Amino acid sequence: MSLTVIGTVALDTVETPFGKLEEGLGGSATHFAASATYFTPLSLVAVVGEDFPEKHLDFFRDRSVDLTGLTRQKGKTFRWKGRYDHDLNTAHTLDTQLNVLLDFHPQLSPAQKKNPFLFLGNIDPVIQSLGIDQMEGKPFIAADTMNYWITGHRDNLLKMLKRVDMLLINEGEARLLADTPNLVKASRIIRGMGPKTLIIKRGEYGALVFHGEEVFNAPALPLEEIQDPTGAGDSFAGGVLGYLAKTQDMSFQNLKKAVIYGSVMASFIVEKFSMDRLRDLNRNEIDSRYRRFCELAHFDNLVGAV
Repeated sequence: MSLTVIGTVALDTVETPFGKLEEGLGGSATHFAASATYFTPLSLVAVVGEDFPEKHLDFFRDRSVDLTGLTRQKGKTFRWKGRYDHDLNTAHTLDTQLNVLLDFHPQLSPAQKKNPFLFLGNIDPVIQSLGIDQMEGKPFIAADTMNYWITGHRDNLLKMLKRVDMLLINEGEARLLADTPNLVKASRIIRGMGPKTLIIKRGEYGALVFHGEEVFNAPALPLEEIQDPTGAGDSFAGGVLGYLAKTQDMSFQNLKKAVIYGSVMASFIVEKFSMDRLRDLNRNEIDSRYRRFCELAHFDNLVGAV
């Protein structure tokens, strides 16, 4: 294994203008893992309840995800229910049931502790810090967070951010965390909190990457078919970290390639509900869409990837 992810595995109920999903496979770690395993071996650390369907575990096994860190506890699995209107950029949360997630304390195996890359999904920053505490050596650590943790658990979040190399958040979260409407100023403030690299996810407008004095504006691919945007950000992160873990190249030029691959994976996940688009996705499709991204933004020097 080269990459460990700590996050949530959930049962999602999602309604969009294009259909509805009842208790499908979801969660931050799920979307991340489904994307990242197209690039690198991955070990998942999460918790599910007694009611978690075996067919969903088979999905992970089919993707060769290491499940030694996935524990099954007495009780019900974490559930999220949401709705999207025609503006697919905004999810309206209808119900959240934390269930077994309330008592989640990640326990990493000896192999997971030695992995050179760690991704911390959108969970309590205290839990994120517990994961960092167990890592050995000097792994590359990336993290995600959300408004709830920024406003309600800021002190714990700031302690965690001091220990990570990369933060991936959306525009609203960046402005809230830095307390400024300007994303360039926000990037400077946030990177002063710890992360050397900040990636701001902008949905249908792509992503902004800030690293040192370098800035990269990655495009988004115009899509005709979008059914469910749930997990797009986690799939994006999975593509980014999966590619970085595969290449072991942390240069800014390679980071730009990683971000494009992240955008590619996010563009696939939204085409169907839950994991349905990734179940039959192949590497040729990924590389073909990567080239489309390159042509879209004239990335002549990026063509010829892995």
